[in-house]
Amino acid sequence: MTIYQRLKDLNLELPAAPKPAASYVTVVEASNLIFVSGQGPLVGPQPVYTGRIGETLTQEDGYKAARLSAMNALAALDAEIGLDRVMRIVKLTGWVSSAPDFYFQHLVIDGASDLLIEVFGETGLHTRCALGVHVLPFNIPVEIELVAALKPEPVRGKG
Repeated sequence: MTIYQRLKDLNLELPAAPKPAASYVTVVEASNLIFVSGQGPLVGPQPVYTGRIGETLTQEDGYKAARLSAMNALAALDAEIGLDRVMRIVKLTGWVSSAPDFYFQHLVIDGASDLLIEVFGETGLHTRCALGVHVLPFNIPVEIELVAALKPEPVRGKG
């Protein structure tokens, strides 16, 4: 089963690939790894969620924001290389804009982790870091960055 069939079976539709909001690129391929710049819970250029988790947003809002952020990361990957080239999700880093007394960043970032596991199965399991921060760009509550390993491209013979 392809990743695209898996997305369809999960009733998930990739959004349009996000565009950089500053002086950086969205995706960089190096050797057999691909790095996706931080993605937030946006639809197009507009944040769907804003504010801090544990202050103006709930933990469940954060989970949903992390899930949407991961969908945007997948859209960026798809636009750059196609999701079928992903061999494994290697690392996920998540930042959570948190109230000073909110201590469940790891459960918020589960929104992104759970999505990757749903989509990629066992190869979606990854190492991870979930960090609490005071603010994020555009007042978004979550930002997700990921690293994936790529399947080798087929060697083409001389024709």
